[in-house]
Amino acid sequence: MRVGRPSRRARTLLMTLGVLAVLGMAFTMFAGFWTDWLWYRSVNYSSVFTTTLWTKIGLFFVFGLLMALAVGFNIWLAHRLRPPLSAMSMEQQNLDRYRMGIAPYKRWLLLGIVSLVGLIAGASASSQWRTWLMWVNGVSFGQKDPQFHLDISFYTFDLPWYRFLLGFGFAAAILSVIAAALTHYLYGGLRITSPGARATAAATGHLSVLLGVFVALKAVAYWLDRYGLAVKSSDFKATDSWTGLRYVDANAYLPAKTILFCIAVICALLFFATLWRRTWQLPVIGFGLMVLSAILIGGLYPAIVQKFQVQPNEQAKEAPYVTKNLKATREAYGIDDTQVTEYDGKSTTTDKTTLRDDVDATASIRVVDPNVVSPTFQQLQQMRNYYAFPTNLDVDRYSKDGKNAGDQDTVIGLRELNLAGIPKNNWINDHFRYTHGYGVVAAKGTEADAEGRPVFTESNLPSKGDLGTYQQRVYYGEKTTEYSIVGGPQKEIDYSDDNGEKTYSYKDKSGVNLSNPVNRAAYAVAFSEPQILYSGAIGEGSRILYNRTPKQRVEAVAPWLTIDGDAYPAVVNGKIQWIVDAYTTTNGYPYSSRTTLGDTTADSLTATNNQRAVVAQQNQVNYIRNSVKATVDAYTGQVKLYQWDTKDPVLKTWMKAFPGTVEPKTDISTDLMAHLRYPQDLFKVQRELLARYHVEDADTFLSGSEVWQVPDDPTNKSGDAVPPYYLSMKMPDQSAQAFSLTTTFTPNGRDNLSAFMSVDAEAGTGDYGKIRILKLPTNTTVNGPKQVQSQFNSEQDIAETISLLNRGDSNVEYGNLLTVPLDGGLLYVEPVYVRGGGLKYPLLRKVLVTYGGNTAFEDTLDEALNKVFGADGSTTQPPDDDGGTTKPPPTSSNPTVQQALDDAQKAFDAGQEALKKGDWEAYGRAQKDLEDALKRAEDAQAAADKSGGSSAKPSSSPSPRSSPSSSPRSSPSSSPSG
Repeated sequence: MRVGRPSRRARTLLMTLGVLAVLGMAFTMFAGFWTDWLWYRSVNYSSVFTTTLWTKIGLFFVFGLLMALAVGFNIWLAHRLRPPLSAMSMEQQNLDRYRMGIAPYKRWLLLGIVSLVGLIAGASASSQWRTWLMWVNGVSFGQKDPQFHLDISFYTFDLPWYRFLLGFGFAAAILSVIAAALTHYLYGGLRITSPGARATAAATGHLSVLLGVFVALKAVAYWLDRYGLAVKSSDFKATDSWTGLRYVDANAYLPAKTILFCIAVICALLFFATLWRRTWQLPVIGFGLMVLSAILIGGLYPAIVQKFQVQPNEQAKEAPYVTKNLKATREAYGIDDTQVTEYDGKSTTTDKTTLRDDVDATASIRVVDPNVVSPTFQQLQQMRNYYAFPTNLDVDRYSKDGKNAGDQDTVIGLRELNLAGIPKNNWINDHFRYTHGYGVVAAKGTEADAEGRPVFTESNLPSKGDLGTYQQRVYYGEKTTEYSIVGGPQKEIDYSDDNGEKTYSYKDKSGVNLSNPVNRAAYAVAFSEPQILYSGAIGEGSRILYNRTPKQRVEAVAPWLTIDGDAYPAVVNGKIQWIVDAYTTTNGYPYSSRTTLGDTTADSLTATNNQRAVVAQQNQVNYIRNSVKATVDAYTGQVKLYQWDTKDPVLKTWMKAFPGTVEPKTDISTDLMAHLRYPQDLFKVQRELLARYHVEDADTFLSGSEVWQVPDDPTNKSGDAVPPYYLSMKMPDQSAQAFSLTTTFTPNGRDNLSAFMSVDAEAGTGDYGKIRILKLPTNTTVNGPKQVQSQFNSEQDIAETISLLNRGDSNVEYGNLLTVPLDGGLLYVEPVYVRGGGLKYPLLRKVLVTYGGNTAFEDTLDEALNKVFGADGSTTQPPDDDGGTTKPPPTSSNPTVQQALDDAQKAFDAGQEALKKGDWEAYGRAQKDLEDALKRAEDAQAAADKSGGSSAKPSSSPSPRSSPSSSPRSSPSSSPSG
């Protein structure tokens, strides 16, 4: 049965559907491009988009065209050089069918082949846009490498581009050889089974020239390999990752590469000579000689040198090259000016009162751990379920009036939007009504209140406190990952108070305007959300906000930067600004050892909180600078990049490539400067390198006797490195406290302390970025963090108290174990939190202090310090049945005073009973009742004294000194305590 042709209507329908499908695919591609362009224009960084785009397009077309021309020309030439057809062998008869089959389509087939290789080559080349921009804009380092005496910019900017060109040339040569050989074979220029000559003279000459080009490129590769030795990584027992020349490289590989270069040049000339000699004999001999030389000279000879010259006297042979590596590595990571000081680790001061006074002068000890108290902030300051705080809070500095950075370490976090907590999830609620967080919450870092809660300096909703007036709405934050559509007819939920919900409409020009139907259609496609196209909630003034996390925005506008893992908020000039540290890096610094950012910046916090991991964490680098400080406005999303390292040649290169994107350092306001700090990820990279590179002597480095390690976090069971801690303190050579970032080292494979490291972290000061290391003697043992924690856990009195605190559904959580150098010794302080007993958040209950073998475990920092240094002035009473101290109940002849004292005794007894049961709510109420009763007693006594009464003065608080319910956790007259 004959099947009829489709009707005209059917053909028209099919054609229409086909056209619509093509248009749909085209618009999908257009939507991605158009939305990217709109976003970059909205943040005023359209030059980044256009520069990157045109660079990629240029590389794509130039190298795609070059590859297409190279392959196409050689196919055309091979076809042009085909032999005339005559009596053919069986092989040629078989090939004749293929020749006849493709004859009508030769041009189309050629066009298809060259287009395919051109597209692949162009796509590969376009990915090298960074390499191209660094090469064409590269600036001098002003330093030369110690081997070839070339400027370091040659290795960082030039050599990568030359290697790309070389790789492209190899690819073009190989593809041309393959394409030409297949064409010659198809048209009879090459024969496999036919009698007589295997190749015509024309085919021999053509392929010989191509092979000569390939060998000539190999000669260039050998020559570049000589310079590549300066940035080559290799295994070396003295270090996990060695970069640069060693003895065998300088004395075997380097001359071998030069000899192989000469042999390759000669071999290439022999291939070119076949144009006249028409024989493969000499080129084949030359090529065989090159391969043999590569095996003997490039492989066997260096192995012999290593075995018989280096290994018998390795230390002496390698020492000069180790010295070069030490110097280059320290310069590349900014650790060349590290100040290393010998430190006894044991105090020689015998006056304990002096030591106790020195503690307050030496450090403002932070007992509020920002990595523990986030649930406490959440419980006490969340206010609504659709708000949330980050898992790890941040530490900043504010003066006691809160307006400027100053002498008070502050734990700070933003009340960000949490879509998981809104009453009902739907498209309107998720993207139109619940759009932003609200307010800063801040607390003193050095003290908690009587119940172990943070002492808030900025709190409530809207937030009020020491920070004054500022724009509190948080449209851009670490937890804000969904897009929002604002400013249109749909009102937003601003915040809720006792009077109900407040509404708001976004007033800034951030985001992309959706009034244009083309924009709406593009975003509907880009976000796979058709409602964007037709929803009535979108109208005049509607704007779409996306790419809303600070790191995401900075990485987008500056794709040449590596972003620090921790963005932190600060109130600056009446606005909430996210501050983001960014780095310029390279892996082409000669002689500097490489490190993997993801591994080096990992610690016990990143193990449980991936958002703190450094961006581009798998990057291997051997040079890093904190060259840019970036800010992101939490309300407008405005991104600003500030030049921080004014000497960094890598940043200067990128500033040439993208002019106008980075603002000068002088534009940083005084208020912003006060909140800039030394970044954690850079510090972690530097401490990892300093574990080996703190020595400057090659023999010591080679022996490995001075290798340190970053200890595991003793308060975390993950087995990961202890994180560095921000702390206001002073090192022995400093006259006053400075905001610092600190860490400890232990000997390789051991737990005792080998060194303490700090860096001045407060921007704008003369010593900012100065690294100090206190190196402990190797002939004495000073406890490291793990040993201190073990000592703490093993002491019977402490263990019993911990057991008591862990009763029922209560759990103990250990805070940061802080280390402070003090009068030749080392002071350890660790806050201890308890979560449970009806509470879902941790409260500070105890503080551990250890110094010079003395340990205290008390309710407050002041009490613990007083006990350790014997400065409390009290005497210990015989213990009563409950483990407290026996003290007669206070009495007074004044009935008002006596009633208040009786109430105080009852409150104390109730607190002890609640403590035994682990009921922290009841304990907190009892403590408050105790304070109120004592205050009433004092007021009544004062009134009696004023009127001339003779009643006896009330005695001190009836709470026993050794119990967990001793004196209030903080008082105006004492120094900040836990």
